[in-house]
This record gives sequence, C-alpha cells and structure tokens, in this order.
Amino acid sequence: MSASPDPKTAQSAGHVSSLDFQMEEMYEPQSFTQRAITSMTRARYPVVAIIFLTLIALCAILAPQLAPKDPNRIEIFDTLKPPFSYNRDGELEYVLGTDSTGRDVLSRVVYGARISFFVGLAAVGLGGGAGTILGLTAGYLGGRVDDLIMRLADIQLAYPFILFAIMILTILGEGVLNLVLVLGVGQWVTYARIARAETLVQREREFVEAVRALGATEWRIMFRTILPNILTPLIVIASFNVAGVILSEASLSFLGLGVPESVPTWGAMLANSRNQLLSGSWWLAVFPGLAIMFTVVSLNILGDWLRDFLDPRLRGSGQGL
Repeated sequence: MSASPDPKTAQSAGHVSSLDFQMEEMYEPQSFTQRAITSMTRARYPVVAIIFLTLIALCAILAPQLAPKDPNRIEIFDTLKPPFSYNRDGELEYVLGTDSTGRDVLSRVVYGARISFFVGLAAVGLGGGAGTILGLTAGYLGGRVDDLIMRLADIQLAYPFILFAIMILTILGEGVLNLVLVLGVGQWVTYARIARAETLVQREREFVEAVRALGATEWRIMFRTILPNILTPLIVIASFNVAGVILSEASLSFLGLGVPESVPTWGAMLANSRNQLLSGSWWLAVFPGLAIMFTVVSLNILGDWLRDFLDPRLRGSGQGL
C-alpha cells in the first residue's frame, strides 16, 4: 500500500511549479519588434521623435493635399501678413502668415518638408551605400585596393566639404539631383572608414574561416557573411547623417546654391527672410527654422536610441535593452 503524499510537500511543489512558470513567462524571448517597442516606450523621447518625424513624412508625401494653398502663388495685396491673419470675410486664411510676395508660409513649410526629407534620405542612401561597399572591399581585399580607396578618402577629408560643394554646384548648377549627388559624395568617407574597420575585425572570425573552408567565393563571403555583421554601426551613423544632410541642404539653399527658387525649401525660406527680419517680419524665419530644428533634434534622439538599442553591451543597463 503506497503512502499518501504529504500536504505540505504537495503545496510546496505546487508553489515551485507556479514560480517556475512565472519565471519562464518573465524570461520568454521577445521578438526584435517587441524588444524595440519596449525599449522605445521605456526611453519615452524616441516615441515623441518618431511621432514628429511621422508627421513630417506625411507632410512630404501628402503635401498637395495638406497645403492650404499653392506654395508659389503670389498675392500682391497680401504681402507680409502676420500669422493668424483673417481675410475680408472674417475667415482665418493665413495661419503662419505670408512672405514679401504674398506666398503662404504654411504651404511653403509643408512643401519644404518634401525636399528636405528627399534630399536627406537620398544623399545618405547614395553616400552610405557607396561608402559601405568601398570600405568592405578595402577591408577584405587589402593591399593596393585598400591603399587606393583610403588615400582617396584622405584626400577628400583634407578638403573642406563646404568649399567642395560650392565648387561642384557652381559648375553643375542648381537642382535637386545635383544637390543629392554633391551631398552623397560628401558622405561616403565616413561609411567607408567604419566599414573597413569592422571588416578587418570580422574577416578573422572563425565563422568566416568556416565559410571559406566550405568553398564559398570571395564575393559571397563579403556580401553574405561579413556585410550583415557590420551593418549595426552603419545604421546608427546613417540616422545621424540624415540630420546633418538636412542642415547642409539648408545651408547651401541659404547661400543660393541648392534648389531653384521656384522649389520651396526650408533653407531657401530662411535665406529669403534676411531682408524682412529687421522690419519685424519674424515669422518668415521662425517657422522654417523651427521645422529644421525639430526635425534635426528628432533624428538625433532617434539615432541616440538606435545606438543604445543595437549595442548589446548596453542591454540591461537601463539605456539599451
């Protein structure tokens, strides 16, 4: 005849099983998306940054639908209207006022998001892609290829970028594509140097040697084995560089070397506001300036969060995840 179980032992076993289940539930692996959302919610500021950048992206995509007026429409009788100006019928017509030719500032700010976002993303994509490939090639192949690519990088770093941009845009002329080309060329060195340094470390790892021993080609090792393992720092750098490119576009447009006058950009709006600042028309510089400032700050906050989130050394320290 078997002995009946001790009630205290059964209760203790049940308690341990329940505790084990709770521990398993607590430490159940999360997906990448779940970890990102948890980390972003804990940090709070990246959520605000993403909301603002989403609004700017919507303005860029849906500018014709969101802008109340044609951004280039000139109203001679409505020049330099202050914000929240009403028309003759008592209706609010100019929320952010008008410029010296009667163009609606709100519409121009909305359309300006389109150029700034396009130039920022396209230039970073062009420079980042070219720099990553060149850096990966230099770091993996080494030898004369490495020397050639790195000497080209040193030459470009020795020449001030703003002078290089002014020279090229003076030769090519103004235009969105020319601006993207110049800003993209100015970005590749950073990605090339980082990609080269990471590749020098990765090519000596055991898993690369194992893939090489299995007979994989050099190009397959570079682009299928090494490249995915060096993308994390490059993605973080790209998030910061978008903000820098937007500032560069605004600076070149301020100097009259960016896009044509007919295309509204935040930098060109700042340039056109110079003559009206002393007369009290503060809104011509404040609103495009705020758009640039909040966009750049949001991108920098997002870049800080990406750096902390993607760095495994910061996980569990309260900064990353």
